[in-house]
Amino acid sequence: MLNSMRSSSLGRDLKQFFISLLIYLKEKIFKAFHFFEKSKSSMAAGLYQQRGRFVRPFIHSGMAFLIVGGITLGPILVSENLSNPWQEEANAQEILSSATEETGTATLVSIKPRAEIFEYEVKGGDTVSTIAEKFGVSVDTIIWENNLKSVKDIKPGQKLNILPVSGIMYKVNPGETIYSVAKKHQVDAQVIVDWPYNSFANDETFALAVGQELMIPDGIKPKVTPVAPRSGYYATVIPGAGLGTGQFVWPVGGGISQGYSWYHQAIDIANKSLPQIVACDSGTVMIAGWPSPWAYGNRVLIDHGNGYQTLYAHLSAIYVSPGQRVKKGQVIGKMGSTGRSTGPHLHLEIKKNGVNLNPLSILK
Repeated sequence: MLNSMRSSSLGRDLKQFFISLLIYLKEKIFKAFHFFEKSKSSMAAGLYQQRGRFVRPFIHSGMAFLIVGGITLGPILVSENLSNPWQEEANAQEILSSATEETGTATLVSIKPRAEIFEYEVKGGDTVSTIAEKFGVSVDTIIWENNLKSVKDIKPGQKLNILPVSGIMYKVNPGETIYSVAKKHQVDAQVIVDWPYNSFANDETFALAVGQELMIPDGIKPKVTPVAPRSGYYATVIPGAGLGTGQFVWPVGGGISQGYSWYHQAIDIANKSLPQIVACDSGTVMIAGWPSPWAYGNRVLIDHGNGYQTLYAHLSAIYVSPGQRVKKGQVIGKMGSTGRSTGPHLHLEIKKNGVNLNPLSILK
């Protein structure tokens, strides 16, 4: 009888213990998930407020993860006799090198987009002009970056800094803003903002930090006369809206403040009077509003039904809606400065079969 009572009491105690343990674990798990969700929401809010300020750290972390993964998995891949595209590329380069050595052809320098300054050693027979052509930058860019007195001021063995694009690498002084720096170097502020490797203390106001370096594409060194003329689009004044001779008409009149490049696959048309924007050609409105990505601001996307699409961004007002049919020259919105913009302008993109084209090659 006594043993039976003890067993019953032990069973109750064990049952109560497990119930209490479950309640305890449930509370702990709930608190852990609550903390996780709260932290995630705070991080998301912080990233949204900074609008891409931490894009670089995320990219760099991702690359580091890929490198570590590659080192770790490399031996396994080799042991399984999998093909190595990196080795194939190296073999192809060796074959190309061998072929060029036989014919005496000079080594080609990659023209892939880059962000960093490249150090180049001058070789016999080099001129500033040939070096500039080799790297796809202007003669003035090399002269200004290396403080050369003239185009003849180089010699074999000399080290030259080559910027990633034509322009100026500039160190910010106290009291300067994106607008004062742009004015000093005779470019539109949007040109500096659109260079993908420039960073800002505040991505919404484009605030600068004293001492930071800015790449100023197509910038001109103050108080210096360029050796060669700059790209003519800064002085170009395009015709009014609806005027044109080709299939596509100009969407608005104004001055072209930024041209087409690998990092800015569009043209910017500026006009302080904030004129109306018209459709370059007839088509169907696919997007009208401010969806993601936020940088475009208010935008209209038109599908012309023949493989072509046109995008009109940074609008202050939109007069069409998705699904609406529009005619060539019909008003679709008003120029503005919404999204990642430093001033009133139209960001115009033209695509054919999903590939960006230079609008200046079409709007003539």
